[in-house]
Amino acid sequence: MLILASQSPRRRDLLLRKGISFCVISRDVPEVNDVALPPQQLCAENAAHKASAVAVDFPGHIVVGADTLVFLDGEPLGKPVDLDDARRMLSRLQNRTHTVCTAVAVFMPGGERRDFTTLSEVTFRPMSEHDIEHYLAEVPVLDKAGAYAMQEKSELIVESVHGDVDNVIGLPISQLLRTLLS
Repeated sequence: MLILASQSPRRRDLLLRKGISFCVISRDVPEVNDVALPPQQLCAENAAHKASAVAVDFPGHIVVGADTLVFLDGEPLGKPVDLDDARRMLSRLQNRTHTVCTAVAVFMPGGERRDFTTLSEVTFRPMSEHDIEHYLAEVPVLDKAGAYAMQEKSELIVESVHGDVDNVIGLPISQLLRTLLS
């Protein structure tokens, strides 16, 4: 049985869409927020912490932990603390390209680990203050890294994606399946 060590509804939806059988068991684990770490390492450490906190209690199962962050000019943009913070993030992202990094830690039965990191580049459209307010009125963003959701009204803000769109949503399913089958 695969255990998803995440409460993210987006990750659950991605797994369900592929017909993958799983259950959700997560632990409240403090995230590493060390901005001095390279983006991929920061995501990888958080994914491993999430997965290991569950895997220790379920050594005979596959446990998958993931962490997704938006990076602009190497600076992590986590989840906004409030709508003002979300406005600030979207203003910074507008008319620019940023990186979305998802690290996945897979704990296999018996203790083997299979970890990977996926990067995608997302370019935002130019947006006025009115455009940002319209997007914020349409999409709840306070639980989303970078203050946006690729799967919700992205046509209002996203110009293009180079890379895995599932990665931008929060879990690169194709890479996860390759990792599980290797």
